[in-house]
Amino acid sequence: MNLNDTDFQLFDVPATFAQDRARLDARWKELQREAHPDRFAAQGAAAQRVAMQWSVRINEAYQRLKDPIKRASYLCSLNGSPIDAEKNTAMPPDFLMQQMEWREELDEVHDEAGADKLRDEVDASRVRALSSLDWLIDEKGDYPEAARQVRALMFIERFAEDIDAKSAQWGQ
Repeated sequence: MNLNDTDFQLFDVPATFAQDRARLDARWKELQREAHPDRFAAQGAAAQRVAMQWSVRINEAYQRLKDPIKRASYLCSLNGSPIDAEKNTAMPPDFLMQQMEWREELDEVHDEAGADKLRDEVDASRVRALSSLDWLIDEKGDYPEAARQVRALMFIERFAEDIDAKSAQWGQ
């Protein structure tokens, strides 16, 4: 293992958006066993600290690789198209219109049925966006467009949380 390896190299998987979750899970367990600090107890505190650093590195890589949005963001960054969501909020006009419509719809939702309907629409949009990431990254190699799609997905995720928060108000 090399600290300078990409997450994909560390996990010995292809640097693609499409990933086999079972393979990632199995490799994570294997790497954690190899780097567990208890395995280095006889070698002293310094070796245990290094093992702990490796354990943290493995966990961080696993968190990025198992989450589709984080994985897409990481791939975009590796390929020269960082997400920069804090600085770059540019979205296609049709997506901006969709956001405004969803916000208005959420303001008008007054019951769980309305929230469910909106949630279903947002979930369908999320599925379409994830599917397009697979195509943009693995098939087309269009990382700038994939980065725009990741920013859109980040909004969709936050909006889904807003729907859940509003739904939780009725459950109180």
